[in-house]
Amino acid sequence: MNIAFVIEDSLTGLMTGGVYALIAVGIVLVFRATKVFNFAHGAVLMIGAYFYHTITGMLDVAGLGAWAVYIIGLPLTLIAAALFGGAVERVLMRPMIGQNPFPMIMVTIGLISVLEGTAAIVWSTNAYYPPALVGLSIDFVAGLAINRQMLASFLIAGVVFAIITVLFLKSKAGVAIRATASDQSTAYAMGINVPRVFMTTWMVAAATAALAGILLAPLNSLTPSLSQIGLSVIAVVILGGLDSVIGVLLAAFIVGWLEAMANHFLGGDFKEVVPYIVVLLIILIRPYGLLGTPDVERV
Repeated sequence: MNIAFVIEDSLTGLMTGGVYALIAVGIVLVFRATKVFNFAHGAVLMIGAYFYHTITGMLDVAGLGAWAVYIIGLPLTLIAAALFGGAVERVLMRPMIGQNPFPMIMVTIGLISVLEGTAAIVWSTNAYYPPALVGLSIDFVAGLAINRQMLASFLIAGVVFAIITVLFLKSKAGVAIRATASDQSTAYAMGINVPRVFMTTWMVAAATAALAGILLAPLNSLTPSLSQIGLSVIAVVILGGLDSVIGVLLAAFIVGWLEAMANHFLGGDFKEVVPYIVVLLIILIRPYGLLGTPDVERV
């Protein structure tokens, strides 16, 4: 066993976990505000990546330089994704406010097929490679091979995750989200615009998912199957706790590292299986996740 390869794969797994955390925080925000687990979050990520591919392709046809990707392409993609998330909330989720969350969850499951089918029709099933933000070259640090795009993805995801966490804990919008999650009726009575809170969380979640798609698509290729990344993120959210932002950060690193080790020692066929086995074992002990909050029913 070459210890250098194990270290390299461990670093790759942890960096992948950082991107998982960026994806998972969107699911947690929507769940905290609406009590709906958005199974379609991976599909929203995929659509955001296609937005990026289309916008940067148009910029390239226009003859603009690489700078346009950062100055125009990236902001436009995030805005488009946020508007898309807001539209999903307004058209599909808003009419069911106040009802049992189960039908809303089923809508998100159906949305996966709709978005994957739409992507296949509009963009085809061909594999695309949108422009990487920093390039795909390999750098050697202390003899270890580090993918520059993966490292940049980890750093960007970490910064954005930290900003969202601070805003969630300290800002008025974060207080509104937590108040809405605690009791929608009381939040209404206190003057909080609950529908606006719902739309805001969906827009932020869609934007962060799109950013993750922008970071991952150049590495994994862009096809409708990119939405399957949501399966790994479901394991992250369940392990960390459905309502814990810090919990999903810890869980993301665990799942990313487990995937890397399973791929290294057991092969790619076990990459997505092993993390779920570990998650199942942990939730048998902690059903609400590592840092999740148990539901307390008062009789």
